Amino acid sequence: MTQLGFEKSRHDFSFGTEQTQVVLYMTAIASVSTLVRKPSFKVFPDEGLEVRLSGSAAAGNPSTTLSPTMMIVDWRCETARDTPYEVNVTIPVEGYEPIQFFLTKMCKYTQNQEGDSTRGWAIFGVISCIFIVGSTLFCCGGFIYKTRFERLRGLDALPGMTILSACLETASGAAAAGQGYSHPEDLNNGLANEASWERPSVPPQGVRRPNDRKYGAI
Repeated sequence: MTQLGFEKSRHDFSFGTEQTQVVLYMTAIASVSTLVRKPSFKVFPDEGLEVRLSGSAAAGNPSTTLSPTMMIVDWRCETARDTPYEVNVTIPVEGYEPIQFFLTKMCKYTQNQEGDSTRGWAIFGVISCIFIVGSTLFCCGGFIYKTRFERLRGLDALPGMTILSACLETASGAAAAGQGYSHPEDLNNGLANEASWERPSVPPQGVRRPNDRKYGAI
């Protein structure tokens, strides 16, 4: 163990509550690598901390100096307490005394199960896939139906284009009304009132004034 103090049953160093995983790398010389057995552990106190061992070392694979094995300690606080939990890890070695060391874990607060968050993401992924596949099938089916039976082509054959066009037309009409455009009749009435303030001009002889008003000039 590279951390000083791990050879004692109690020491000042402890892993924090937020650290839910510790990875240990194991090596052994080639002559005794096949004698190393699967590790085991005990927790003190035995309730309140859930511990699981995984990795190649936990499976019993032999480790050498050139190919180390990995032991992953997954732990989760089920009960909060002021004093740390102790995990006594024992690695049997055939023909030798077992290797024993302690890991301590602080539990300032309880931690949720990792499976709950994983399950939530899995459900979200399944729902997203179903939505994407359903949308694709709906679009393809609607396009084929409108192309064959309604004889539509291009973008008009896409499902929902009719509703989208109606919404765009309504929005453009509302925007045009909001800008205050006047009807030609209103403009003509205003020009007529303006013209009444001035002295009417006498048209030259031989020129006939048209009765109808023209609009659109600037």
